[in-house]
Amino acid sequence: MPPVTATPGRGASPAVPRRSLTAVVAGLVLGGALTWNVANTGAAADELGEAYGVSLGAVGLLTTALFVTHLLSQLPAGVVADRFGARRVALAAIAFVVVGDTILLLTDGFGAATAARLIIGIGSGSGFVAGLDLIRAGGGGPVAQGLFGGATTASAGLALVIVPPLEEAIGWRAPYWASLAYVLLAAIAVIAAFGASLSRAHGRRGGVLADGRLVPLCILHAATFGLNVIAGNWVVTLLERQGASAAAAGLAGGLILLVGVVSRPVGGWIVTRHVHRPVTFWSLAVVGVSAGVLAAGPPTAVAALAALAFGIAAGLPWTGFYVAAQRLRPDGPAAAIAFVNVAASFAILAGTPLVGLTFDALPGDGAIGFAAIGAAALLALAAWRRMPAAGETSA
Repeated sequence: MPPVTATPGRGASPAVPRRSLTAVVAGLVLGGALTWNVANTGAAADELGEAYGVSLGAVGLLTTALFVTHLLSQLPAGVVADRFGARRVALAAIAFVVVGDTILLLTDGFGAATAARLIIGIGSGSGFVAGLDLIRAGGGGPVAQGLFGGATTASAGLALVIVPPLEEAIGWRAPYWASLAYVLLAAIAVIAAFGASLSRAHGRRGGVLADGRLVPLCILHAATFGLNVIAGNWVVTLLERQGASAAAAGLAGGLILLVGVVSRPVGGWIVTRHVHRPVTFWSLAVVGVSAGVLAAGPPTAVAALAALAFGIAAGLPWTGFYVAAQRLRPDGPAAAIAFVNVAASFAILAGTPLVGLTFDALPGDGAIGFAAIGAAALLALAAWRRMPAAGETSA
């Protein structure tokens, strides 16, 4: 039987073959399950610090450890997925998370917990690539891939909502029990997808890492998604130091990230309308201006609007960068996805502490850091001029 491929049409998302819907669903569930671990320990930071006998700063290392291996695992996972299939990589990613969660549930030492989070990071990084590639291979077009982005954002937000009351009910290991349950649900979905007929990568050309056409996509993704996460980490602290109440600052901080639940799927629709390139231009402009407004210390209501505009603008181009990468490299779509995402992950890993330093090491209580975020977005407009035309077509 020949591989199933989607047939795109202008103005509409490509049709998904019914027999491949299981792969699309598996990708969505997998992405949500693995992104849960990005926020689950932060949602119970005080309780984990008390249980391990460490400071809150040390608890933060549990997230840092995850992001290190999350970053390092993506490119190898993409290469393996292109060669052996996204489903196998997905199951391997789930296995890493199960092993890590099991260690967390069976041990009490902080050193063991840090090692376990390193293991979980391998699963979350490789699972992100595998989940998005499952959707592509199952016939999911730009809108479905945008839904994947929305699912990953929503899952991290749900962790912040669900873990605290769950911790009160079952104790400080609640983040780990919830992660284990979620990832086992993803395993069921991925196993069910093994009956689906998936489109395959075709052709064999040079290495993805040597393809300069992907570099502008990497820069643009880092300048939108990467800067959005960095700003989301510090905007609450910025606004509080500018005089906003904790509640108002928290609302603004939530807006800058949570609107991605909607803007990423909308971005998929934008790809099908062949307007991703101009939307990307205006997104960079809005991100740059919004960051500058936040740095200027406006009234709280204006700051909340700026945060909302920042989050929407950063989310709209998200899907198109992955779609463009896949179309540029049909011989290695998963590796292309990983290459683009690694750029944003690296920006987050390096940029988050650097902006944090501006709060204490430089005048302005973080305003200089946010001004730098705005400047970085505007400088990325230079890369926009070299943005591949593939970003304007549907996949």
